Amino acid sequence: LFNVPVETVTSSMRRIAKTVNFGVIYGISPFGLSETLSISREDAKKYIEQYFDRHPGVKRYIESTLEAVKKKGFSTTLFGRKRPIPELRSQNSSTRQQGERFAINAPVQGTAADIIKVAMINIWKSFKEKGIDAKMILQVHDELLFEFPLHELQIVKDVVKKEMEGVMELSVPIKVEIGFGKNWAEAH
Repeated sequence: LFNVPVETVTSSMRRIAKTVNFGVIYGISPFGLSETLSISREDAKKYIEQYFDRHPGVKRYIESTLEAVKKKGFSTTLFGRKRPIPELRSQNSSTRQQGERFAINAPVQGTAADIIKVAMINIWKSFKEKGIDAKMILQVHDELLFEFPLHELQIVKDVVKKEMEGVMELSVPIKVEIGFGKNWAEAH
């Protein structure tokens, strides 16, 4: 977004870039971005244009996804799960715009939800097959929390990494980071 070397990126620049990135995906307007970042509409418009110039595939994804969902009336995850989006047919422009955000976001977020669910099932099966006492106790977005006897640490790490990274093959591989500790905060 700022066309600077990675080592010169500040926390402020990272915050702006993250806001622009997620805002663009959700269909944020220059007005909305200017309000969110407390910047001028001109700067917000420039950020959005720069983003699309540097990442033309995102614009193509948004346009093709919207077109497909408008035709079908639903979005689809990579696993084939469908989410109806009737808001796209609303007479109310705010509702229709909300439907457009749903249409763009649902395949990505829905696929992420599918991936974590399949991983959870596969981990549970693997633990059962291997006689592992570990218990999966919490899922938060793309994180899983386990409790287990300390002597199972390495096998739990191996199973979790293998099953989470192996749910499906994508053009950008799924990479898993594992932390551990006496509590969730310590594991981070």
